[in-house]
Amino acid sequence: MSAPEVITFGCRLNTVESEIVRRRAAEAGLTDAVIVNTCAVTAEAERQARQAIRRARREFPLKRIVVTGCAAQLDPGRYAAMPEVDGVIGNREKLSARSYRGGAPGRQVGDIMAAREGASHLIEGIEGRARAFVQIQQGCDHRCTFCIIPFARGPNRSTAPGKVIAQIRRLTGNGYREVVLTGVDITDYGRDIGDETGLGALVERILAEVPELPRLRLSSLDPSEIDDDLLRAIAERDRLMPHFHLSVQAGSDLILKRMRRRHSRAEVIRFCERVRALRPDAVFGADLIAGFPTESDAMFGETESLVDEARLTWLHVFPYSERPGTPAARMPQVPRPIRKARAAALRRLGEDRATRHLEARRGRRERVLVETPGGGRTEQFARIAFDRDAIPGGIVAARVTGHENGVLQGVLAG
Repeated sequence: MSAPEVITFGCRLNTVESEIVRRRAAEAGLTDAVIVNTCAVTAEAERQARQAIRRARREFPLKRIVVTGCAAQLDPGRYAAMPEVDGVIGNREKLSARSYRGGAPGRQVGDIMAAREGASHLIEGIEGRARAFVQIQQGCDHRCTFCIIPFARGPNRSTAPGKVIAQIRRLTGNGYREVVLTGVDITDYGRDIGDETGLGALVERILAEVPELPRLRLSSLDPSEIDDDLLRAIAERDRLMPHFHLSVQAGSDLILKRMRRRHSRAEVIRFCERVRALRPDAVFGADLIAGFPTESDAMFGETESLVDEARLTWLHVFPYSERPGTPAARMPQVPRPIRKARAAALRRLGEDRATRHLEARRGRRERVLVETPGGGRTEQFARIAFDRDAIPGGIVAARVTGHENGVLQGVLAG
């Protein structure tokens, strides 16, 4: 079955949903189209989406162009007004085939805050990906002062454990060796179900009921919501990958308070120490925002020192971006050049931390998920290049001989 081209921006959840969008549009007969699945986490993400829409019109002058995703949900009028755009579809509507019938005319964007359904879509895989992403929840009930995403995604809605497990079984049956649990706020999983099912209990069920799955990985975690079941799984289940990406955002308690985050600096450090005691091979990544409103040099210094104190390895750094309609946009702003300079400083610090990790892997034997013939990712999510080709999708052993430009170099076993 032919399908439209889907251009995806943003998070792993969007990657999952783009597969659903591609299939639903094809089912509805909308195949000669370009669908742009947008992100709204920063102003830059929206700028890139608008640029992609204009480029798509130049490259495909006869195809219909449909815009969906978070940016379209938040400001459908802006995208509908673009001369290149033929249709705008909201985040709920994009997952239904009927939204694409008749060429997806006009604007179809409903009230996302009224959404109550969880994900129930089963997919066969992710096009062009060696690992598969499984959506376990949608939406967010929290209100960080910098974030607009709850208004684009709606309230927290968890997918029933049985449906999650059915999806993972389907994916492993199709040859996937690694699955990533994803959503908007996965550590809030289960709170709306009412049967005391949390993320840790779900992880335990998946590993028990899908023994054929070699590797389970988690997407971004909120340090304030880690439950004892998840800590137990981290300690006892080596099929749960020892790489944990944390939604940290800042290292200053005052800035965290102004962000309306629910964790403290000390809690981040304590969590990392506790996990390392349970799982010595664990590594940590973190999202960090540079130049949040009112951030002083001293407050920024606390974020820099947190990177070393918590021994964070993989940093995902954003210069603060104002989002109209959020409380942070009304706070005293840090000048943009300072935001950019602080983001650059954090990235340099991240490069140093990552280099230390790569150097420490020299001489070790790694288990690698092959993503391309020439390389893949280790259990700690480091990139590695092979001395010869391997078959994508498989898990192989490689001995690390060094690293170059942020990538491990390895010799395949056998």
